[in-house]
Order: sequence, then C-alpha cells, then structure tokens
Amino acid sequence: MASGFIHLNVHTEFSLIDGTVRVKPLIQAAVAQGMPAVAVTDQGNLFGMVKFYEAALKAGIKPLIGADLRIASEDGSRHHILSFLCMNDAGYGALTRLITASYLDGQAQGVPVVERAWLNEGTDGLIVLSGGARGDVGEALLAGDEALARERLAFWQGCLGDRYYLELQRTGRPGDESHVHAAVALAGEASCPVVATNAVRFLEPDDFEAHEARVCIHQGRILHDEQRPRDYAQAQHLRSPAEMMELFADLPEAIENTVAIARRCNLSLTLDQNALPDL
Repeated sequence: MASGFIHLNVHTEFSLIDGTVRVKPLIQAAVAQGMPAVAVTDQGNLFGMVKFYEAALKAGIKPLIGADLRIASEDGSRHHILSFLCMNDAGYGALTRLITASYLDGQAQGVPVVERAWLNEGTDGLIVLSGGARGDVGEALLAGDEALARERLAFWQGCLGDRYYLELQRTGRPGDESHVHAAVALAGEASCPVVATNAVRFLEPDDFEAHEARVCIHQGRILHDEQRPRDYAQAQHLRSPAEMMELFADLPEAIENTVAIARRCNLSLTLDQNALPDL
C-alpha cells in the first residue's frame, strides 16, 4: 500500500449519534489523499456497510468493515467503546453476532452493550482497537491504576492475542497526550502493538459546528448549553496521511501499524444474491 497511513476509526452519518461523514465524499477524500484503504466503524451498527463497500470498490479503495461497540465493565456498572474490524468472513460473522446480541440481550438503560463474557469465544477473525483514552485500558491508565490497566490488557490479549492494539489519539481532547505516554509504556511492557487513529467524526474542520449540532440533537440539548458534555474536538476530521505522520513522528510504529492492519483485513462480500436460511 502506497500511503503511509490508513484511517481505521471513522463514523459516517449512519453512526446516528455522532457522525456527519457521508459515504461518497469520504471515498472521494480518500482518493484525493492517496489512501488505498479506509475503515468505517459506525457506532453499534453496519447500516452503511453495503453503500460504503460498493462505493469504495468502485473507486479502487479497499473497504475495511467494522463497528464501534460498547463493552460492559467487569462489574457491568458502565461501558467503554472499542473498535472492532473484520479480517475475514469469520470476523464478519462474529461482529454481526455481537451486535445482534447487544441489542437483544445486552440492553442497559436503553443502550446496546456487549457483555465481556461473550468475547471469550466470539472474536474469531476480529481485530480490536482499544478505544484510546476512553477505552477500558485507557481509563485505568489515566486514573493511575496501572495494575487494573495490566489486568484489562491481559483480558484482551487472552481473547485476541496479536489482534488487539492499544489505540493512540492526538485530537486535542483532555487526556489524549497523557494516555499516549502511559499506553506506549504499557505496550512495551506487555509486548502489545500500538496504532494511531484520529477518531474521525466529520470530513473538514469547518464541519465541527454541524457535527456538534447533531450531537446536541441526540442529547436533547442546545449548542449553547454550558452544562452539556464537550466530548469532541475540531481536530477529529479526516486528516491527511502527511498530517498524521507528522503528528506521530515520534511513534512511527503507530503509523506503520495502520497499514499492517489494513493488510490483515480482507473481507469479501457477495452482493446482489439472495441467501435463504437453512431450515
């Protein structure tokens, strides 16, 4: 792959709570930036998969299929969001089963959540990104609880082995840089690979206000509400490979691993054919 960086964490308009990226402009931007592949990881669904897959292939872009899932904490009291990417047919099957189970059996206060127990035998063919500072490992690192961070990392490595990556982000949000330093240290200690993402939620920096309006609609708040959560930053646009390589110049392996992951993901979908269930 010619590009030195591949976006692996992108929410489109089909990520109903926090994405404004439209599929065709996303593909056009990927082509313009010389990216041979791009991932879509909408929140808890695969609604835009077919449209994205067809548009990407038509433009000569490798489509990477995935989703962000809410994962229950150890005691079930809260959840963390991690990105799941399909490597192959087995991974696609595993992801669809996890999403379905989260809606049918994992509802928590009206939100679909994946139980940790389901992950022990349900992740074949999946690559998982840790969620950065907002994942379960990242949360423990920012709290200064290194023992808990190691315990949570061990759980994921036990489920996934080398298919689990500690995700690093530099979007300017609180905790990002502290998390990067702590995660890199933990990665070296635990022999865990790291990968850089930009948690893309809109295409251009100027789209930030429109994105915030969409978030407010979901939250039932207004833009000027001083009490509303500010969970996003203007830097969460589709940065170019050159920008990302400069941003992580001190951690070239985090950039290189985006390409390595793109190479590992080779899901091929069969479309325009009826598939009847076995009876």
